[in-house]
Amino acid sequence: MKIQFVEIQNFRKLKSVRIEFSADTTVFVGANNSGKTSAMVALSHFLVDQSRFSTNDFTLSNWSKLNNIGEIWENLTDQEPIPTLQDWLEILPSLDIWLNVGVNEIHYINNLIPTLSWAGGLLGVRLRFEPKNIEEFYIEFLTARKSSNDTVNAAKTNKPTAQYTLNLWPSCMTEFLTKKLNTLFTIRSYLLDPLKIKDPKQGMAIPQILLGDLDSIEGNPLKDLMKIDEINAQRGFSDSNTKDGDASGDRNNKKKLSDQLRTYFSRHIDPNEAPDPSDLDALQAIHEAQNTFDTRLKSSFNDAFEEIGNLGYPGVNDLELILSSRIHPMDGLNHDSALQYKINQSGSNEVNVISPSLPEQYNGLGYQNLISMVFRLMSFRDHWLKVGKEGKKIKEKSDDTDFIQPIHLVLVEEPEAHLHVQVQQVFIKKAFDILRNRKELENNTNLTTQLVVTTHSSHIAHECDFGWLRYFRRKPAIAVTEVPTTTVINLSEVFGNQTETEKFVTRYLQSMHCDLFFADAAILVEGPAERILVPHFIKKHFPVINRSYITILEIGGSHAHRLRSLIEHLGLITLIITDIDASKSVNQTVKKMIPKRNAGQISGNSTIRTWVPAIKDLDKLLDLDNSKKVLKIDEFSSIRVCYQTPVVNTDGDQKSEFIANTFEDSLFYQNIVEFKSLNGLGLLKKFRILAQQDLTPELLTDKVFELLKNTDNKAPFALDMLRQDASHIKIPSYIKEGLVWLQESITRKLLDTIKEDIKAIAADSNATERGEAVQEHQKKSVEVNKS
Repeated sequence: MKIQFVEIQNFRKLKSVRIEFSADTTVFVGANNSGKTSAMVALSHFLVDQSRFSTNDFTLSNWSKLNNIGEIWENLTDQEPIPTLQDWLEILPSLDIWLNVGVNEIHYINNLIPTLSWAGGLLGVRLRFEPKNIEEFYIEFLTARKSSNDTVNAAKTNKPTAQYTLNLWPSCMTEFLTKKLNTLFTIRSYLLDPLKIKDPKQGMAIPQILLGDLDSIEGNPLKDLMKIDEINAQRGFSDSNTKDGDASGDRNNKKKLSDQLRTYFSRHIDPNEAPDPSDLDALQAIHEAQNTFDTRLKSSFNDAFEEIGNLGYPGVNDLELILSSRIHPMDGLNHDSALQYKINQSGSNEVNVISPSLPEQYNGLGYQNLISMVFRLMSFRDHWLKVGKEGKKIKEKSDDTDFIQPIHLVLVEEPEAHLHVQVQQVFIKKAFDILRNRKELENNTNLTTQLVVTTHSSHIAHECDFGWLRYFRRKPAIAVTEVPTTTVINLSEVFGNQTETEKFVTRYLQSMHCDLFFADAAILVEGPAERILVPHFIKKHFPVINRSYITILEIGGSHAHRLRSLIEHLGLITLIITDIDASKSVNQTVKKMIPKRNAGQISGNSTIRTWVPAIKDLDKLLDLDNSKKVLKIDEFSSIRVCYQTPVVNTDGDQKSEFIANTFEDSLFYQNIVEFKSLNGLGLLKKFRILAQQDLTPELLTDKVFELLKNTDNKAPFALDMLRQDASHIKIPSYIKEGLVWLQESITRKLLDTIKEDIKAIAADSNATERGEAVQEHQKKSVEVNKS
């Protein structure tokens, strides 16, 4: 049995999404504010603790609908029927959990079988956060509204001239629910029909429609099916420089590894708890130590007790004073220095030399965090399997001593906190193995472990198989009343059956340590020269791009198209800077040529030929309108290609057209005069020599083509260019046009995001100082427009 997928509705940014779970590890990736945390919180709220729900967990675009319901309730007459749950169904947060269950596991799910014809496969349960009793809810809301209105009316009667602009609680339904939500709402469970499952459409899930009068399942139907544990992102460890009360701003938040070790010891190891034969040696040693210590105490206090006796105590009828110690195994760990780090001294082999040690807070936060997470994973696993002393106690209290839930679901949020890159990678590779590291779990198909991780770390994503990754994509609002939502993409399905393409992309991303899954936009460049100089152009001339989270990938034009499926699924704004690669078939062999008009040439670049703009004729490409160089993915994102376009230089009355083939010659043609005075070696020196010669455009073009054809390593040229006083160097026009398009696209996206944030702040009736917050966002909007 395992969790196949979940569908989440009306929870924060997750208006309606499907998240498919892999068999072992599932990793949530995506840019900031894309909904990863919302998904993890939804799992936690619905599956762990429903008391965590708040009004802010309702999708913001539904707040107006909540308030509309409140207004309708207030306007109902006594003759109209009392509202029903049906009015709430389209806005209630819910989680549909779909399990893949074998026929041999039917004893676990007797109460979940939808029909008598079910013969194994998918079973679904909807967990919905809904009003406990709609009639009581209705009465309590109207009573509260009437009370506030009566108070205001009474005040106006007493002071007719007073102007009251404040709103007494509750001014609307959402404000009412901020105080009353968890007393009036609860989670109820409903069976779903596997035959009515629908595939998501354009990234949005299409959950089944359930009527409001449907009977719910009694109790928690998942209680005996899964054990759920979680590790939150904020772990609040202290270091040696942290003063008491200074950890995370609150001394109560300061945690220590020794606390976790003591908990693990008391649950699974403590020999005093449910002792077995293997504990007797330890208990005997403690008993002997206690007797020895008692004897020493008695002899040490003899003189003191005799002195007390001289005062007449104890008398004949008084109880005699004795001292008796109590040594408990836990006492040995119950102090600040219980956990220490031994410092290994090099060059000392003496047996009796005691190595120094330091308290736990003197170790780095990264290792504290790593050790903490590992111990928690071990503890989760052992508690699930009822291992050790706690397992004995559980079995003694339980009627079914051998019962273990068939699914162990572990939720880990942002494990990268404080961890160095290498440690992050080790953790994600080993975490699942730790959760399965018990003999009871070896080759055991009846007990399933599923690990879910959210991360902002490209290093963790780098170590994951594509089959693990679920990409959260922010979907901007379209209508005025909407707010941004999220769609989720299963990256294991991006390439379909194109196994060679998938292998190439996987190897490429792993070699590049790519942060593509966390970027707001991407730039794909042809070679090392562009990879070096394009960021320099951006820093000098494009402030909005420079402030944005952009990933720049170096991938040749012959391979960029292999990323097509991934880029289009991610929905990133993408600029492709590539070479036109003029070529022509000669004697059935395609050869690179000096680009010329009306020469029957084509582009040899696979990206240009097959992806954007999907044209191979060179003459058409040279005069192609810029609008035709854009491929619209959807209403939120596009892909723009830029390749070399003709450069026209004017010398007096003479105009010369140069058609470049690569980045280097385009930069040269754009700056022939400037290159005459540039200092440098290698390719830069050769360009300077050519610029200083009085050559015809045709001859200059021929020499540049031969020069670049015989130059393999172009990175030194780019580094030489960086060392120049390049303020007067013009950006190749094709790259400048592409970067202008990218900056305009990002600016529109930023403005949309700022507007959406303003709407969200304004909609939140509990946002503190929301007026100032709106003004701050409006100020950002002005700054972006200026840029």
